[in-house]
Amino acid sequence: MTRYHKLLSIFLLTFIAGLTSCKKFLEEKPASTISEDQFYNTQDDALNAINAVYFMLNSGGTSVQTPYNTLFNTGMNMADDDEDPGPGATNPDVRSLSVLAHSSTNLRIYEIWQQHYAAIKRANVALEKVPQIDFDENLKNRLLAEAKFLRALYYFNLVRLYGDVPLVTTYQKYVNATDYAIERSSSAEVYAQIEQDLKEAAEVLPANYSAPDVGRATSGAAKALLAKVYLTEASLPLRLEQHYADAVQWAEEVLSPQDGGTGQYAYHLRDNYAEVFLPDYKNNEEHIFSAQFKSNSLNQGNNESPRAILSGIPGLRGNYAHMVRYYKEGNDNFFSIYKLYHSLDKRRDVTFVTHYVSPTNGKSYGLALNNPAVSGDSTPFFNKWWDPNSTAVTSESAANVPIIRYAELLLIHAEAENELHGPTAKAYQSINRVRERAGLPKLSSGLTKDEFREAVYLERRLELVYEYQRWFDLIREKDASGAGIFVKSLHKVGKTNAAEKHALYPIPQSELDNNALLTQNPGY
Repeated sequence: MTRYHKLLSIFLLTFIAGLTSCKKFLEEKPASTISEDQFYNTQDDALNAINAVYFMLNSGGTSVQTPYNTLFNTGMNMADDDEDPGPGATNPDVRSLSVLAHSSTNLRIYEIWQQHYAAIKRANVALEKVPQIDFDENLKNRLLAEAKFLRALYYFNLVRLYGDVPLVTTYQKYVNATDYAIERSSSAEVYAQIEQDLKEAAEVLPANYSAPDVGRATSGAAKALLAKVYLTEASLPLRLEQHYADAVQWAEEVLSPQDGGTGQYAYHLRDNYAEVFLPDYKNNEEHIFSAQFKSNSLNQGNNESPRAILSGIPGLRGNYAHMVRYYKEGNDNFFSIYKLYHSLDKRRDVTFVTHYVSPTNGKSYGLALNNPAVSGDSTPFFNKWWDPNSTAVTSESAANVPIIRYAELLLIHAEAENELHGPTAKAYQSINRVRERAGLPKLSSGLTKDEFREAVYLERRLELVYEYQRWFDLIREKDASGAGIFVKSLHKVGKTNAAEKHALYPIPQSELDNNALLTQNPGY
């Protein structure tokens, strides 16, 4: 990527693509409006077309949510067993989703669908138009591979959330609305396209980048995501168990030699768990692929930070929209994910805080719980996207959101290896690397396959809190009998109306109204 890109915004036939351009990878600043035919002519045009696909990961602001900038929280996390809408979350669509009372007209469910397909359309446009531009072939091939990687990621989210979805891989440039009607493709077809895109991307993408391109998709990211895709296919609901072997294979192509792999990407766990998330250490050796954020730069800040902060603290902007889910455990009426951590676990006090210090008056603020079972019990607040450098404008956190990181890859490897061969030495090595970094003792050999599986599931839950992973795990994980954990896990925390139908979102009603070939998911 060149160090500057001319800022452009183009009108495509059926949607407006606000294309990124500027001196930095993340920034976007529209400067002109030109026709499509005028646009795809130069190397900078090609770069901007690909940047526009990335932009759908992290765009933000006061009125816009994109998947990895708040939308996955308000549209997904709050429905799981770890999180709830707090007092500051007043949107009725968010609150109905959190108690599994949503319908096909829910706005967040529509926005997730719409945002993903808008991004896929941008990828398809780039894949059609960029090859026609005359510029450096190596750069061109890299950009096309980036578009394939991103298209695969967006489809991976869609197929997990909605099941069978329309599979569009070409630029649709039609005149009549009826021309856009397309039926749902099977999950198998969608996954086949995801696999193809990631394999083709992995063959072309570089292993790393230098500034200012750090944060773009790499070959290691394509392989790591492919390992996750195969693990998902092997799990519920598809149960294509032959893919456990594929998950192990692709994970080991990325894992470093000291962790039993053959990868030459220099990935490893950051020694200090807090530094995985702090903006001063972004894109470190643990981040395989992340949504990139900047503070105070044209709405490129991570808007999640203030949503977890207690409101009313002098000098901090917080609205406490996101809170932990409380449920009854024994005599404790305020049990939560916070209390699942062992007292030795270093991750707990990075993932959560129980008090805030006002930068204005230096006083400490928190919320006590009326909890006779636990003397002095206090409210935990999610803390992963806290930016120490942006306390005055917390809505502009520069904390990146990991989409896949090395710790998760180790756990993918441990899980797939256990399902394939039982708890082997390789499986123990991978999970214990994550546990050791957390300050926990190694798991001892002698666990059964079922016991080891439960250990991996718990490790994923504690390691990846607030990283938009738990909902997907609830859907794909199983108990010792092979039955899914989705409904009983939600019932356990008091979401008693949860049913199997909720494992898929409804197809948005507006899409059904506009596309006669679409069908609705069962139960909606």
